[in-house]
Amino acid sequence: MSDFDQQTLADWTQREADAEAIVPLAGQLYRDQAVVAEVLGHSLVRKTTHRILQVHDLASSKAGQSLFVAETRALLELMNTLELGRVRVDLGKLVVRFRASGGPDLVDWAREQLRAVSRAEAPLPPRPQDVVLYGFGRIGRLVTRILIRKTGGGDKYRLRAIVLRPGPSSQLHRRASLLVRDSVHGPFEGIVEVDEERSAFVINGNVVRVLYANSPDQLDYTAHGIEDAVVIDNTGKWRDAEGLALHLKSPGVGRVILTAPAKGVKNVVFGVNHDTLSGDERIISAASCTTNAIVPVLKAVDDRWGIAHGHVETVHAYTNDQNLIDNFHRKDRRGRGAPLNMVITSTGAAKAATLALPQLAGKLTGSAIRVPTPNVSLAILNLQLNDDVTAESLNAHLRNVAVDSPLAHQIDVTTSPEIVSSDLVGNPRASIVDVHATIGGGRTAVLYVWYDNEFGYSCQVVRLMQHLAGVTPLHFPTLSA
Repeated sequence: MSDFDQQTLADWTQREADAEAIVPLAGQLYRDQAVVAEVLGHSLVRKTTHRILQVHDLASSKAGQSLFVAETRALLELMNTLELGRVRVDLGKLVVRFRASGGPDLVDWAREQLRAVSRAEAPLPPRPQDVVLYGFGRIGRLVTRILIRKTGGGDKYRLRAIVLRPGPSSQLHRRASLLVRDSVHGPFEGIVEVDEERSAFVINGNVVRVLYANSPDQLDYTAHGIEDAVVIDNTGKWRDAEGLALHLKSPGVGRVILTAPAKGVKNVVFGVNHDTLSGDERIISAASCTTNAIVPVLKAVDDRWGIAHGHVETVHAYTNDQNLIDNFHRKDRRGRGAPLNMVITSTGAAKAATLALPQLAGKLTGSAIRVPTPNVSLAILNLQLNDDVTAESLNAHLRNVAVDSPLAHQIDVTTSPEIVSSDLVGNPRASIVDVHATIGGGRTAVLYVWYDNEFGYSCQVVRLMQHLAGVTPLHFPTLSA
């Protein structure tokens, strides 16, 4: 073996060793102190050794500079000696800022920075927030996975119940099986047990009651010890203020979030217009997956160049409301077999975007094509701007926004020229800008924005729930304006 081969292998072995050390360090912080360690938005909690290495590779590409596993290990060893509060610490951002500061020692510099998130500065809430899922379809099951995964030492919130329509006695086991096994997102990382006697799922040790109702006003959650709950309605059956208000008639309900666009209630894209909530709202909508995908990017572009007008074309994965084979459907074209056809249809995402970005009212149009893939969609933003732009300036701006800005938890970028839709299954960001597809010249900009229309959207729903319940963890370092 040549000296080069030996050194390369030795370097890799050391990287693996550092990544292996990160697994228990990140886990201990999460269990004991409710601290989530991440690298440019990629969580390190419950990750395998090689996934941690992949996270650093992805983050390095995103930041445009190498982020080393050894640096992350050193920071985690430091953090385990400190008493930190309930906080998400982005170690990648810390490293990037340390390098910009020109400081001599990363660990000493970070120790001083982390004083801002001591336990006194970020205390734990006195009582976990109760959460109820009304419905248990695609979004409901993914939200369940996210909530259970995020239930750690902080006990910020607990999934307490899932509400189903009355059905056969076998549905408990079938519903549990659908949670455990998913053809798109893979197996659930944990243990799901069915307790028929108590009508409950036990998910990674969390007891989740399974209740039955035909209408939101037919339940008494307090009888199950549930109080002031945030109900996440993912059925899509009730989409106006009157219908959603039925939830509030059930004892134990505090607030309601709809996982679809709604009429007569505020439609919120977390990260963009959640700060317009007064705190008194009891019913809100999390808008649609496509609205959540396009609005953060539209805001980032509008803030920098100004949007004169534009068209949004969504290439969307097929959904449960379409037919597997040709059959009657109440909407045009959607009756044709979803796995066999591209289907031109309508979308309200462009109009809905103006609810979050009122300055764009009357400036956007939209259309959609359903395509034969089960998940991950693509929005093509064809925009006319107020100022001149290039592809390079667009990509540079969106890359900076994705790394360190108030939209860093909504926008991601992909820098590989080989990315296809299936590579982005499970991405937690609402929007993923494909920088190799960007077109810019004069005052015209064309952006290709991927989004996991199931998981990425579900993450946005959970972020909104945290904000509504007042249990959003402190992020450190704070995002740049």
